[in-house]
Formats: sequence, C-alpha cells, structure tokens
Amino acid sequence: MKICVLGAGSWGIALTRLLDLNGHEVTVWSIDAEEVSMLKEYSQHKTKLPGVMLPGTISYTTDMKQALEGKELVVMAVPSPFIRSTSKSAAPYIEDDTIIVNVAKGIEEESLLRLSEVINQEIPNAKVAVLSGPSHAEEVGKSMPTTVVVGAADKALAKKVQDVFMNDFFRVYISPDLIGIELGGALKNVIALAAGIADGLGCGDNTKAALITRGIHEITALGTVMGGKAETFSGLSGIGDLIVTCASQHSRNRRAGFLMGQGKSYQEAMDEVQMVVEGVFSAKAAMDLTNKYDVEMPIVENINKVLFDNYSAKDALHELLTRDRKKETESLSWTN
Repeated sequence: MKICVLGAGSWGIALTRLLDLNGHEVTVWSIDAEEVSMLKEYSQHKTKLPGVMLPGTISYTTDMKQALEGKELVVMAVPSPFIRSTSKSAAPYIEDDTIIVNVAKGIEEESLLRLSEVINQEIPNAKVAVLSGPSHAEEVGKSMPTTVVVGAADKALAKKVQDVFMNDFFRVYISPDLIGIELGGALKNVIALAAGIADGLGCGDNTKAALITRGIHEITALGTVMGGKAETFSGLSGIGDLIVTCASQHSRNRRAGFLMGQGKSYQEAMDEVQMVVEGVFSAKAAMDLTNKYDVEMPIVENINKVLFDNYSAKDALHELLTRDRKKETESLSWTN
C-alpha cells in the first residue's frame, strides 16, 4: 500500500521501518524541517530513536499535500495534544474512504473526546481505526517480538489494518472495542506517572504491583461506565500496556514520574525527558471524566493533586494508603 506516517517521533519512525519491511511504500511527514533534514541525511532519528536505521526507500517531507496525495492509509503518529490540529491540516488532502490508523494515546483535554472521535470530527470521509498495546518504539524499531491490538467498528477494516501491520515479530490482534482500547491506552499513562513517582520516592516492587493492580481497577471502572468492555481492560491495550508503561526503562511517563518523585515539577520533568509526556495531558481529562461519570479513581485524583495543586508526592502516597477500609472487589460477598 501507499502509506503516509504523520509524525516523525520515535513511535512514528519505528512503525515506518516496520511498514517498509512489510513491503509498503512509506512517506513520513514532519512539521519540523530540521527533523526531516536529519532523517534524510542520517537515515535515522538521532535524538528520539538513535541506532534504528531506516532504508533508503522511505520518503520524508514537510509538505502535507505531497505527503498525503494518493495515499491509501495514513498513520496518525503525532502526540495526542496535536491530533486535532494535524487532522484539520490533513483533511483537505484525505481522499474518501482513506484508512486512518491512530497510534497516539490520550484524551482531548477540552472536549473529553477519544482521539478517534476527534479525527472523525475533522476528517469525516475517512475510515478510522486505532492501534494500541505494549509496544515501546525502542523495541519495535529493533524487531523485538511485540503484540498489539487494532480496534475498528467494522470487522473488514480491522482485518485490513491487521494485514498491513502484522509480520513475524509484530503480532496484531483485532477487536471491535474502540472505546476500551483508547481509554486503556490513555489512562495507563496517568497510572504510570504514579508508578514513576513511587520509584522516585524510593518505594519497592510491592508498591508498583499495588499501583498496577489498583490502577487497572480504576481504568476498568471508568472504562466500562463509558461503554468499554471489561475483557478489553484485561487484554493487551489494558493490563498489558499498563504493565510495560509502569515498569519499562523506555517509558517516558514512568521516567517523568520518577523525576517528580524526586521533587521536580511536571514541567521540569518533561523538559528533562525531552518528549511529550502524554500522562500529564491525560490526567486532567481523566479527572474530569471521573467527575462526569461519578467513578471513584483515587490514584488519578492524587496524581492531579501532585501535578496541579502543589501537593507533595509523599503526601499523595500517604493519602492513598490511609483511605477508608474497603473490600477489594464489590461484586464478591460472604454467604454468612
């Protein structure tokens, strides 16, 4: 297929290499002329994905029209805060029934819309699918075994995207649950900030396991109220992505949280990580959704306090541990 990748960050570049390996004709668009020049000159992204070499068959451009004309599939790989503006700029050049695969993870802060909904608003003539799961670019770029899930409302569309991306190291499952896939991918970044903060405070594996387990409980509670399926949150885009993002050395959200646990502000942490930390942008939206749907999410609530209310990480952890006594699972009860 003729494919355009919008966004030349680490994930966009890793997927560009994968799609080229799969035999597709790939053009990469970036808004940054210096980034495009670097990719052309060095055949790698020297700052965001160093050492992952790209073949000479890939094209690079800053021209949106040139990037999109005649393309059958578009990979939306810009950071979540720029999904709407990029979709708006791309819309005039997207042909009817073009497939758009969103690989960014987040919730639009102002509207509380999922990213596929944002894309559908701006490019209503396209067919939108989402790709998510435990898939760090640093490992996909080196052809390390990875599994993900593609979500689409139409089964034929999901299977087509599956065929485009799948190979012998990148296994792709399909699902009709776009809501669950997107919410899992967005909300896990907020929990990963908490896991990183715990690491920065010097906590151990017990703490991280607790945050992962109770984190997926919170994600599932909100996600099912919003229409996602419980099975999705126990799958690749739920617990799978949550585990890797909370534990991996490659996780920018965990890394930012670690720095915050050591006393830095979220802005200082993002400046040091030098990448967009999606969890910071998703945290406010997650809190707004918590209030909108009246779902209790104490980890999300305390992360928002640390990020935006000048609350200390140590106090937030203490508040989580000293909440009222509760049952672990409300659906279980005693018979006597």
